[in-house]
Amino acid sequence: MRRRAILSYCTAGVGALALALFVGWWRVDGPGAPEPEGQLPLPLSAMSFRLTDHEGNEVGPETLIGRPSMVFFGFTYCPDVCPTTLSDISGWLDDLGDDATEMNVVFITVDPARDTVETMEEYVSYFHSAIRGWTGSEQQIAQVVRGFRASYERVPTESGDYTMNHTASVYLFGRSGRFVSMIDYHEPREFAVPKIRRALEEET
Repeated sequence: MRRRAILSYCTAGVGALALALFVGWWRVDGPGAPEPEGQLPLPLSAMSFRLTDHEGNEVGPETLIGRPSMVFFGFTYCPDVCPTTLSDISGWLDDLGDDATEMNVVFITVDPARDTVETMEEYVSYFHSAIRGWTGSEQQIAQVVRGFRASYERVPTESGDYTMNHTASVYLFGRSGRFVSMIDYHEPREFAVPKIRRALEEET
């Protein structure tokens, strides 16, 4: 009898814990989570910027609207985060197979002083062929970063040179230009690829 009572209490405790965890997930990461105002990127249709791609073509937010888009900020002198993320993106695109051709995939520099059109062209050639490199003036880069609600900062190094701190997540937008989700730095492939498919499946 006493054993049965203990088992009943344990079952009730486990159930209460599961319910608490579910409610916590719902409010923090699930559908019930509030969207942090002022932190999410603007829809692409609400952005206004002009940049140049690695082939010398003028591009802007309208270049991305109409197809799902994956956007990442970085710079070609980046020692680890950028090449790692671009390699990850290349792997995700391989996993998508033919669906990868439906996406815009863009790498936008936050170091335009060094990342010229020619530099970007050479750099993106080391990764998946779908990846496009975009650059521009300091003012143009600042404007596009504001629209994405991203961040970057020039940091001097001991050698007298500099490096760049920047947002390391990958932005995902649907065909309509609506923000869908972000993929965190080093996020496992089994979580990243389903997020990309969500962007692919969004209706215009």
